[in-house]
Amino acid sequence: MGAAEQAERLGFDAAQLGRIDDWMARYVDSGRLPGAAVCILRRGEVAWRARAGMRDVEARAPWTDDTLVRIYSMTKPVATVGLMMLYEEGLFRLDDPVADYLPELAGLVALRPGAERIDDVEPLARPLTVHHLLTHTAGFTYGFNGGVLGAAYEARRVGFGPRGAGLEAAVRRLAEMPLAFQPGARWNYGVSTDVVGRLVEVLSGRTLDVYLRERVLAPLGMDDTGFACPRAASGRLAALYEAREGGGMATVETGAASAFLEGRVATFSAGGGLISTMADYARFAEMLRRGGALDGARLLAPRTVRFMTQNHLPGDLASMGQPVFAEVSFSGVGFGLGFWVMLDPARAHVSGNPGDYGWGGRASTVFLVDPAEEMVAIFLTQLLPSSAYPLRSELRALIHQALTDEPRGRMP
Repeated sequence: MGAAEQAERLGFDAAQLGRIDDWMARYVDSGRLPGAAVCILRRGEVAWRARAGMRDVEARAPWTDDTLVRIYSMTKPVATVGLMMLYEEGLFRLDDPVADYLPELAGLVALRPGAERIDDVEPLARPLTVHHLLTHTAGFTYGFNGGVLGAAYEARRVGFGPRGAGLEAAVRRLAEMPLAFQPGARWNYGVSTDVVGRLVEVLSGRTLDVYLRERVLAPLGMDDTGFACPRAASGRLAALYEAREGGGMATVETGAASAFLEGRVATFSAGGGLISTMADYARFAEMLRRGGALDGARLLAPRTVRFMTQNHLPGDLASMGQPVFAEVSFSGVGFGLGFWVMLDPARAHVSGNPGDYGWGGRASTVFLVDPAEEMVAIFLTQLLPSSAYPLRSELRALIHQALTDEPRGRMP
């Protein structure tokens, strides 16, 4: 069966799906993306697969199906699944104070509202809990977010990059910083999931790389996914680029010189440290769509996956202090445990269905699970920052305009 016949059997107009190929080619041919790939699955089968451009422009190495990419924050859902597996074993409760397991975080304080100095702080009104970490309401941030706290992170080198001193040491350094606000007061994207990674280590008694490999990656057959790219596979690791003001790209690092090569990685970042491929991440996303299991390997119970992909905030992200992130409006979008959760596509001004969920990465990658459409979609490229172009909203429109049948999967 040809690609067009397969797409139409799975409820797509193949000619309409072909617009995705043209869309990627426009970005690549205009020098805005080095290379890119898309994979769309429906009801567990590949409905469309396309790629364009180069994984290394200077070396003229084409983007291939086995190209390795830095998935950055698409690591977060993988680590969250790992933690929730321990939740299912009864090793912690979501409302447990994090300091019960990571005592170095027992003395945290928060910046006062409107603080202009890093020492303008107040005691915590409530304990920082595991639920706060998983929903990004803990009060942690990233240095690139700016503000008083972001600037302090940068100045004091608070971070979880691969060449750091290790996950335990990174959390201890983080503990020296105040929170941006009282736990639960707002939503703010930050290093919360990196703390989740350290929590996994303490609860499981294994380093994060070993735990995820044994409990998540190996059972799913994600053999190309890990925190370090093997030296023998460095030729498959895509170069990383950054968008230039006014157009074009600049090389940030090549695969051969990457900080993520085997032997160079000392800190296993649950928030952004994994290298993966299209095939591997498709297996992870399909496991989620199927309710926690794939090909006989069950990671989570269906009810746990449904629980994780419900909105855990009192409103949408916009009402929690985050109206826009990267190029995406957060009106009508909630947050679960490790994923965005679509509440109202009309308010979000994007194509989709209530209950679809997923997340993206710093290098403009994204994945989407749509239970109503029984669909998974993944887009991979290697361009910083993720806000350079409206790739995610454009891809949503391209996918949904090609569907020819009615949703028949689970609606929220």
